Amino acid sequence: MSDVMVTGGTVTRIRVPFTGEGSGEDELSWGQREIWQALLEQQTWMPIGGTRPLPAGSTVEDGVERLRYLMSRYQSMRTRLLFPADGPPRQVVHDAGEIDLEVVDAGPADPYEVAVAVQRRYEQTDYDFAGEWPVRMAVVRRDGTPTHLVVIMTHFVMDGRGAAVMLAESERNEAAPVRGMQALEQVRWQRSSAGRRQSDAAIRYWQATLQTIPASRFAGAGDPQAPRYWRGELSSAALPLAVQSIAAHTRVDASAVMLTVYALAASRVCGVNPVATRLVSSNRFRPGLAEVVGPVSQTALCAMDVAGCSFDEALERVQRASMLAYKHGYYDRARLEEVVAATARERGEAVDLNWFYNDRRGAAEPRLVDPALVRAALPRTVFTWTIKRDEVYPRLFLNVDDESPQTVRLHIEVDTHHVPPPVAEALVRAMEEVAVQTATGEATPS
Repeated sequence: MSDVMVTGGTVTRIRVPFTGEGSGEDELSWGQREIWQALLEQQTWMPIGGTRPLPAGSTVEDGVERLRYLMSRYQSMRTRLLFPADGPPRQVVHDAGEIDLEVVDAGPADPYEVAVAVQRRYEQTDYDFAGEWPVRMAVVRRDGTPTHLVVIMTHFVMDGRGAAVMLAESERNEAAPVRGMQALEQVRWQRSSAGRRQSDAAIRYWQATLQTIPASRFAGAGDPQAPRYWRGELSSAALPLAVQSIAAHTRVDASAVMLTVYALAASRVCGVNPVATRLVSSNRFRPGLAEVVGPVSQTALCAMDVAGCSFDEALERVQRASMLAYKHGYYDRARLEEVVAATARERGEAVDLNWFYNDRRGAAEPRLVDPALVRAALPRTVFTWTIKRDEVYPRLFLNVDDESPQTVRLHIEVDTHHVPPPVAEALVRAMEEVAVQTATGEATPS
């Protein structure tokens, strides 16, 4: 435990020194640029993390060592930004430093409620990218006994797959050297001839695809609301059963089945073809990136021509289109923005690229399901508008998540100035409808 302690009220701050391998300054990597642009567009530092109970016997010293471990092991946790007056932000990786761990005494209050309040304070306090380390951590205790751990990080240093790697390694206290290309090494590769070839090929693919897709994704205008940005959730037990059954029948991965369901539903509800969306590509299949703890995800532009198709035909087309998109989902974001702007000038209209799809589910075992069981699950489907606010969302962003082993939750976020809420709800309901109709052998109109 560090020697420096600052106490204020019920909060004690323990200074935690750390050292780690690797340091230096360079431009942002492609993955860092992608998430940085999202932070700017959505006007948030994207706090991620949360609160969890601690096992019996946990100590404050355990919290100190956990924080030291994270800061020492991962270069992304030792990264701050530099903001030159004449250019874009740059990353600075430090090989040593100090960070505070908060120890919060709950007193007579419920320690879980205190932990949630700490989490809320962390999330609602502005983050200083230049002067602050990217993690805020607290141990909450009652009567001297630690009960909860609160960890909040900025999304800038962590994508979903990277967070999963970090969690797994920290839980087992992984001591082997970190694997994969760290951000500074990624930047050097991206400047190499191999990196330039990858980016150039991706840019050519985007340029060609942008010429083929409709400028607008919706046949009608928006439905401006106040607050402007809405988030809805469809909870369904029928959808995962149907997708599992289709995957077993077609012998195709469930993620491709779900994307096909989405494409057919969007074509039906929005009246556009091809259906174009930006898939979130983890890029973890690329050499050196599988186990990197840091942001390497980018979006892959996918155009899916499913008009007049049966489900099997649509599935084949979506598989081909998505594989091509993922192949070209790793690129120089600044160069891409130049091409998007040039394409808009050539077409005489801007192409709406604010349409995103992200399947975040874990792997599910394909299995044939009795159609009667699929239909029987339909009455349990619930759709709810959960959040209405003026914090910026993309025009449409659909996340597919495991709600439980038996249910899938579709999170749809929309800008009501461009996407009417009834259309958004119709889209996620149509996804369930397409999947159920296919799995039960009913006709599925495209």
